Parts: sequence; structure tokens; C-alpha cells
Amino acid sequence: MKLVVAITGASGASLTLKFVDKLPENIDVYLVVSNSAKTALKLEENISIRNYFDKKENITILKDNNISACIASGSFGVDKMIVLPCSMNTLAKCAVGISDTLITRAFTVMLKQKKDIILAPREMPYNPIILENMLKLSKLGITIAPPNLGYYSKQQTLEDMENFLIGKWFDLLGIENNLYKRWE
Repeated sequence: MKLVVAITGASGASLTLKFVDKLPENIDVYLVVSNSAKTALKLEENISIRNYFDKKENITILKDNNISACIASGSFGVDKMIVLPCSMNTLAKCAVGISDTLITRAFTVMLKQKKDIILAPREMPYNPIILENMLKLSKLGITIAPPNLGYYSKQQTLEDMENFLIGKWFDLLGIENNLYKRWE
């Protein structure tokens, strides 16, 4: 599977790094980090993405300003995409078809190719504009999957909560996992 993982400038970008860390090595990951996401990672976690994934051979890091990168073309054959977290700026651009960055260009390509796309908006509360954008995208077949907890798996720690969320996103992408206790 070829998977695009896009990190945009919403709070909680470090959760995406954990998401990528848990991906099976047989998945080719094309990681794009927006400038705002880089800022969020630096401010919230003091993390620089530059050397974070050096030891992972299945991860290709692409620059968000490189709109001619491989994932900008449908002929490259990406299977699925997740934008995690999805900023409200990126959500709005996706809803109206603006493709001025590699992230939004890849989104547009995935949409026209009718490929699976997940947007994980990280905002609360939602205003009417955000809700309209999410509804519009949902009607286009985009899965809107914000990081909402399900308490039936009885998480005890922050890591348990993160594993629950990552497991749910893996489920949506068709990636087998046992990251959380399922409903019985």
C-alpha cells in the first residue's frame, strides 16, 4: 500500500508521529509536513521532523512546497491518504478545491481518483463554517474522523488513548491492528 500521511498545523501534530511509528513496514509512507505543522511540533514537543524518521526505510519525506513531487500525480498510484491533524485552513482549502501546496494538491488528486481519504480535524468547538466544510467533504466521500475517544476500551493512560485513536484510524485505512480493546 502507498499511503500519504499529511501533517498540518493544528495542535496535536505529535500524534501523527506516533501514528507513523506504528505503521507496518510493508506500507510505503509518503509524509508531508506543512510549515505550520513544523512550528506546532517545535512549540508543543520541541521536535524537529528533519531527523525523526531517519531509521525508517519505508518513509519518504516530501516538502509541502514541492507541488511536482510524486504524489502530485494520479499516475503515481497512491492508495490512501490521511491528513492528521487537519487544520481548519487545510479543511477549508480541500472543501473548495484550492491546491496551492503539495498536501492540498495530493488531496485533489486523491479525490479525482476516487481514493480513500481521511481528514482528522483537530478543533473544538466547531463553528458553522467548519461544519459546512466537513459536510461538503463527507458528501464527496471523504471520511471525517476527528480524534474522539471511545471510553468502552477503558483507556488508563495517555498512551492508551493515543493507541485507541491510532487503531481507529488504522481500521478506517484497512490496516490490521490490536492497538485497543474492541467492543465485545
